[in-house]
Amino acid sequence: MRGIFFDEDEARTAAASLVRGGFSAEVARERLAGEDDDEDHPWAVVTDAPEIVLELLVETYDGWLDHDDAEDEPATPDPLPLPGQPRRIKRG
Repeated sequence: MRGIFFDEDEARTAAASLVRGGFSAEVARERLAGEDDDEDHPWAVVTDAPEIVLELLVETYDGWLDHDDAEDEPATPDPLPLPGQPRRIKRG
């Protein structure tokens, strides 16, 4: 799970708080699609902390939570079987 912060100092403070709490935390620059200016990219804190812990930090520093899409999406069901031959519309 990742917390996204706009300020580097706030991201590093949040990561230090998580580490003091016994969790792992890494700070990295988050590159968003469509952003041309490197100075406008937010900072991501990647951690193994429970969601509620990271959510409190994100609310404190006006950031947002970024859930891993792979974990949240249900598994893709198997495709339905297709008929072996075309269906006849006209008889005769």
